[in-house]
Amino acid sequence: MNISYNWLKEYVDFDLTPDEVAAALTSIGLETGGVEEVQTIKGGLEGLVVGEVLTCEPHPNSDHMHITTVNLGQGEPVQIVCGAANVAAGQKVIVATLGTKLYDGDECFTIKKSKLRGVESNGMICAEDEIGVGTSHEGIIVLPADVVPGTLAKDYYNVKSEYVLEVDITPNRADACSHYGVARDLYAWLIQNGHKATLKRPSVDAFKVDNHDMNIDIVVENTEACPRYAGVAIKGVTVKESPEWLQNKLRLIGVRPINNIVDITNYILHAYGQPMHCFDADKIKGGKIVVKTCAEGTPFVTLDEVERKLSDKDLMICNAEEPMCIAGVFGGLDSGTTETTTDVFLESAYFHPTWVRKTARRHGLSTDSSFRFERGIDPNITIYALKEAALLVKELAGGEIASDIKDNYPNPIADFAVELSYNYVNSLIGKEIPAETVKSIVTSLEMKIVEETAEGLSLQIPPYRVDVQRPCDVVEDILRIYGYNNVEIPTTLKSSLSVKGEVDKSVKLQNLVGEQLVGCGFNEILNNSLTAAAYYDGLETYKPENLVRLMNPLSNDLNVMRATLLFGGLESIQHNANRKNADLKFFEFGNCYHFHAEKKNPEKVLSGYSEELHMGLWITGKRVSNSWAHADENASVYELKAYVLNIFRRLGVNFGSLVFGNLSDDIYSVAISVHTRGGKLLATFGVVCKKIQKAFDIDNEVYYADLNWKELMKAIKGNTVSYKEISKFPAVKRDLALLIDKKVQFAEIEKIAYETDKKLLKSVELFDVYEGKNLEAGKKSYAVSFMLQDENATLNDKQIDKFMQKLIGNLQNKLGSVLR
Repeated sequence: MNISYNWLKEYVDFDLTPDEVAAALTSIGLETGGVEEVQTIKGGLEGLVVGEVLTCEPHPNSDHMHITTVNLGQGEPVQIVCGAANVAAGQKVIVATLGTKLYDGDECFTIKKSKLRGVESNGMICAEDEIGVGTSHEGIIVLPADVVPGTLAKDYYNVKSEYVLEVDITPNRADACSHYGVARDLYAWLIQNGHKATLKRPSVDAFKVDNHDMNIDIVVENTEACPRYAGVAIKGVTVKESPEWLQNKLRLIGVRPINNIVDITNYILHAYGQPMHCFDADKIKGGKIVVKTCAEGTPFVTLDEVERKLSDKDLMICNAEEPMCIAGVFGGLDSGTTETTTDVFLESAYFHPTWVRKTARRHGLSTDSSFRFERGIDPNITIYALKEAALLVKELAGGEIASDIKDNYPNPIADFAVELSYNYVNSLIGKEIPAETVKSIVTSLEMKIVEETAEGLSLQIPPYRVDVQRPCDVVEDILRIYGYNNVEIPTTLKSSLSVKGEVDKSVKLQNLVGEQLVGCGFNEILNNSLTAAAYYDGLETYKPENLVRLMNPLSNDLNVMRATLLFGGLESIQHNANRKNADLKFFEFGNCYHFHAEKKNPEKVLSGYSEELHMGLWITGKRVSNSWAHADENASVYELKAYVLNIFRRLGVNFGSLVFGNLSDDIYSVAISVHTRGGKLLATFGVVCKKIQKAFDIDNEVYYADLNWKELMKAIKGNTVSYKEISKFPAVKRDLALLIDKKVQFAEIEKIAYETDKKLLKSVELFDVYEGKNLEAGKKSYAVSFMLQDENATLNDKQIDKFMQKLIGNLQNKLGSVLR
C-alpha cells in the first residue's frame, strides 16, 4: 500500500526523514519495502514547455494534419506536425520537446525527431491525457493567452515532488490500511522512543444539517451481514473536476482522479480506511435504501459493464425496486454519480468481513473496498467518515446537507476485553519490562485501561484491532512498539533432556530413505496440500464425498485438501514435460486428508476427519538415454517395484509378513497392493491409468507408488537392529520349472516356499516365465530358484532333498502345480 509522507504528517507531527519513517514502520511490523520520490504527475512534466503557435498550415499529404512553427521561448522556432483538429496560429500550447519521456500507464515512450507523411517534425503538441494532467483526448491543450512561451510545464501546473512509502500490510493488520491507521502506529513508536508527538485528525464539528428536503429511508433486512449502515443526503451538488490538491493526493498514491464526488470517497478510503459509496439520489427509486440479499440468479450489471448472476448469499444495496450495488465490493452501472447528477446520497457502512470475502471470491472481484471490508474495518469511524465526506462535498461540489444522518446500528460492536498480567508479559517476551512502559505503550495504541492492579491491567481493545483479542496479542503489540531489538539475547541456555519419540524416528527414516532415493537419481518435490476437487470427479478410489473441502477457497483450483499425492506429482511431471524434460524420477512426503461422514460427531468437531502421512514415487520417460555404453531404455513398473522393495529393506520390513496381491481400481491400469498379514495396506504401485494421464496431457506412461508411511512406521515399530556373523557354510541353489495356472502369481509360490521352511530357505527368485505353444490352454511355466543355507553346518543331499520334496508337495497340493 502506498503511503504519502506529507499526508502522514497531517495526522501526526514528526521531524523524521522519509527513510527514518520507513525504518520506524518496519521495526513495528509495518514492513516498508521502499521509499520513492515521486511527482504529482508521473515524470514530473520534465521536457515539456509552453509554446506559442506562430503559423499553422495544412499538411500537403494529409487531410487532417497541420504543419506548425512554434516559439518555445528561446532560440529559433521549431517545426512540428500536429494532427489535432483544434490547433491554430496564435495559441499557447504545451509542447513535448525532443528527448521528452511521456507515460501511458506503465509504458514510456520518448519524443524523437521524425517525418510524418514526408514532413519533418521536431516535437509534439500535447493533449491532456498524453501528459497526465487530465483525461481528455479531444484536442490539444490550449492555454490562456497571457502565459509566457518558454514557461516550464511543471511550473505552470505546479508539479511538486513528494515521497511515497511502500508499506506491506499483513492480512491481520486491517487497522493499518489507511494513512491515519499508519499514523496511529507511528505515533505509538514516537512516544516510546522519546519524541514529542500528537495524533490528530480534522474536526467535523462544522457538520450541520441545512434542511430536510430529502428523506431517504434505510432498511437493513440482514443485520448479520450488515451490522451498521449510515447515510446522508446532499442536494444541489455540481459534479466536476476535483481541485488540484485533491487530485495530487490521489495521483501520488496511484489513484486516478475521476470527479470531485468519487475523488472524495477515494480520499476518505485512503485517509481513514472507511470505504464509501455515493449514489445518485434520483436513481434511488422509492426514496428507500434496502440492504438485503436477492434471489439466486438475479442478473446485475456492475460498473465494469459485466452482467453477473447474483447468489442468494450476496449482500446487495437496493432501492425499492432493484439492486444498485454489491455491498462492500463493487458498484452498479446505473446507480453512481455522473456529470448530470445534482443530488447525492453518501453511504458509510460496516459489512461483515466473511460475507464480503465470500462474495468477492464468488465473482472474482478484488477492489480497494473489498480488500478492507474482508479484513475488518473500524465500525466506530463510520459517522466521522460520513461527516468528513459530507463537509468535503459541500466545499468542493457545493450543495446543502438535506437530511439528518440515518444510522442503522442496532447491536453496537463492543470493545474486546483482555486481562493482562505483568508476569505473563515478561515471561512471553523474555525480559522484564517496567509496568509504566507497558501502560505507556498500550495507552499510545488507544487501548483503554479499565482497571489497574499490582499484578496487571484490565484492558478494553478498540474493535478496529481485529487482531488483538487475547493476552498474547496484546503482548505482541507491546513488543513490536518496545522494539524487538531491545530484547537482549541471553548468554545462557535453559534446556532439559528429552527422549526421542515416534515422530523423531519417522523423520530420521524419511531423511534416510530420501538420501537413498536421491542417490538413485530421484528429485524430491513438495506440492501444495490444497488441490482441485475436479481431479476427483467420478473416482471410486477417492470419492468426492470423502474430500476435505475448504469453506472459503481462494479458487476452484485450490478448493479441497488432497486425498492422494498422485495429482500433485502429475502436475510436476506435466510442468517438466512441457519444458522438454520428460525423463523424471520424483518422490514426495506429504499428508493426505479424508472426511468420513459416518464418524462425524457434533461434540468432537474433528472426529470425521483423518490425516495420514504418505510417500509418493513417480517414474516416467527413459531410464537410460543418450549413453554411448548402453542402448536407450524406457523406465518400467519393474524398476519402480525394485525401488519400493529397497525402501522396505532399508526400513527393515519383514518380507515374510507381507502379502502381495493384484489391485484393481480407477487410479492404475495395472497395479500391485502390499498388505500386512493383519490386512493393513502398506503400499500400492503400478501404471497410472491412461484416462488420468490424458487429463494431464502426459504422453509417456507414468509409474506411481503410494506408500502409507504411517502404517509402515507401525509395521516396523517393534524392530530392533541385530547383527549376526556371516555364515561360514556354503549356500545351495535348486531350480524348479513349474507348470501352473495363469491366474497364479509368483507371490503365492513365494509364500508357500517360506511356509515350508523358514530356517533353511534364504531367498526365492523368479528367473523365467514362459507362455505359448507346447503348453496346455490356461497354463504358464515359471522357472524359480530357491537358495538354501544352514547357519551352523554344511547342508547334505538328504536335507536338501527332504526340503525340495516337501516344497514340491506343498506346491502341488495348494496350487496344482506340475513339474516340467
